[in-house]
Amino acid sequence: MKPYKLSILFFVVLFSITDYVKAQDQVGPIFENGEAQIVPEFNNPDKWIRHDLWVETTFDTDGDGKLDRMHVAVTRPPQTENGLKLPVVYESSPYYAGVAPNVDGLFWDVHHELGETAKPRVKVEVKRIGKRPIISNSQIKTWVPRGYVVVHSSSPGTGLSDGAPTVGGDNESLAPKAVIDWLNGRAKGYTERDGKEEVKAYWSTGKVGMTGTSYNGTIPLAAATTGVEGLEAIIPIAPNTSYYHYYRSNGLVRSPGGYLGEDIDVLYDFINSGGEELILNKDYIKDHKDSKKFIRKRDYNNTKIRDTEMKNGMDRITGDYNNFWAGRDYLNDMEPMKAALLMSHGFNDWNVMPEHSYRIYKAASEKGLPTQIYYHQFGHGGPPPISMMNRWFTRYLHGVENGVENDAKAWIVRENDNMQEPTAYKDYPNPDAKDVALHLNAGGNAIGQLSLSKTKKQGTETLIDDATISGNDLAQAKNSKNRLLYVTPELKEDLHISGLASISITLASSKPAANLSVWLVSLPWNSEGKPKITDNIITRGWADPQNHKSLTESEPLKPGKFYSLNFDLQPDDQVIKKGQQIGLMIFSSDSKFTLLPKPGTELTIDLDKTSLTLPIAGGEEALKKVTE
Repeated sequence: MKPYKLSILFFVVLFSITDYVKAQDQVGPIFENGEAQIVPEFNNPDKWIRHDLWVETTFDTDGDGKLDRMHVAVTRPPQTENGLKLPVVYESSPYYAGVAPNVDGLFWDVHHELGETAKPRVKVEVKRIGKRPIISNSQIKTWVPRGYVVVHSSSPGTGLSDGAPTVGGDNESLAPKAVIDWLNGRAKGYTERDGKEEVKAYWSTGKVGMTGTSYNGTIPLAAATTGVEGLEAIIPIAPNTSYYHYYRSNGLVRSPGGYLGEDIDVLYDFINSGGEELILNKDYIKDHKDSKKFIRKRDYNNTKIRDTEMKNGMDRITGDYNNFWAGRDYLNDMEPMKAALLMSHGFNDWNVMPEHSYRIYKAASEKGLPTQIYYHQFGHGGPPPISMMNRWFTRYLHGVENGVENDAKAWIVRENDNMQEPTAYKDYPNPDAKDVALHLNAGGNAIGQLSLSKTKKQGTETLIDDATISGNDLAQAKNSKNRLLYVTPELKEDLHISGLASISITLASSKPAANLSVWLVSLPWNSEGKPKITDNIITRGWADPQNHKSLTESEPLKPGKFYSLNFDLQPDDQVIKKGQQIGLMIFSSDSKFTLLPKPGTELTIDLDKTSLTLPIAGGEEALKKVTE
């Protein structure tokens, strides 16, 4: 072969290789219809780069005299080693390293009189699980192929993260802030927990979105309340936005659904998977005769957080709202928040109840932040459709102008629809909904009437507390001395309720303390087979009559004296079907949620001074149309 032909061949091969390298360098996110698409070059798990590190925070909460470091894991496409920078989807959790076993006596005993101290509960320990470098695999298969880096971190005092679990304390907000600061080059990351070799997030654009469910959905909100630069969007799913609202209700000691007797110290034990290292015992320095020289960080945390801060602040006696609970209510911390907010919740979530998302969505909307809310008709958890999440992250992390901020603000999954097919509304509550007052007519031990018109001199009616009878049984009873039930006429057509029902009630108690429970039910009760989750219970609420004046200060009731109080039931959006009746059931102890005193407390209701307010689409005219 002649030399010039060899030269031509050399350049052809050289240009081909150069073009291939350029093509490789140019691999990046792809967008269609305002959504990030799966990129084949990003979609090979065998080539993903996975590594872990520790990010240094600004606090020391575990008593070792050093700034706490958070354990962080990264999963990214291989192209990020060749100069490609991508935004980050970030999830943090206290659960990644395992949780405590559910042993007998872990929860507080709820079988005692109101105002009494319960016997001590059993305290348990977590046996940490997990191997490096993987903290979690959640989110990865969804977002890495679509052009994101996925980051996980164990929250303070869990797994291999330093610090103390505080269940809503400031460090649980500042820890994810530190990780986001690291992703933006403002904080230091290290290859080892106690090492000095630094790690840089050179593959990060600095734009971060957070998501997660339940506690993992709380942490995005916690981070957002710090106002940290770079956190552009959050998608909390069924988040706990206030530990008071999780463990109390209008002054009443009330358990989350399914966990009767749980309280904040129980959750502390449940997640406390870190702190296995030894530190110098400060008590030893003071008086080494009566203490060990070294103790586990976990024992230090238990003493400081669970057995001091929580014990002194949680107050299972009065249930009042105090500084301890105020410090764990994210509604109080929203002033710095800048992140776009897409919230998701179930209207029949009786664990983390739907008010948790509504209160934050409402406040964020009033702040003028980009907001959307997705509500479905099921229980705990349930993310928005992937396309909705994709549009949100595409807009705020990749900066693609897809118009998501102009989409409907509220998306509601109707009763019989697929969760992937929500109905769009202008907002939540439905702007067409108007408050309608309904009044009580005597007969509640059997079945009294709910009426638009107010009839005077209805007098009083009395119920006797008996926690051994379930709310379900009370609602189905034709007659009962243990509850009062008032119903509307049968609906001639469907009726749409959207928003917060509320009750104004005047009552007297035969004892200085009493539980108050209120259910809104759909009758006749469906007890055949497996009723749908939207059957029977529309919404419900609980309150402590001792807090009739103030949420922060209760006072014993004078037996026989009447007190007035007002409170909201849980948010709802439901179409009550033709042929049903809407019922207001008032009773005392709720066997699934409240403390359970011995039967016998009497509650007397003043019917003339008690009313129910329903948020009805179309208002009073709509109700008249379907009942008259």
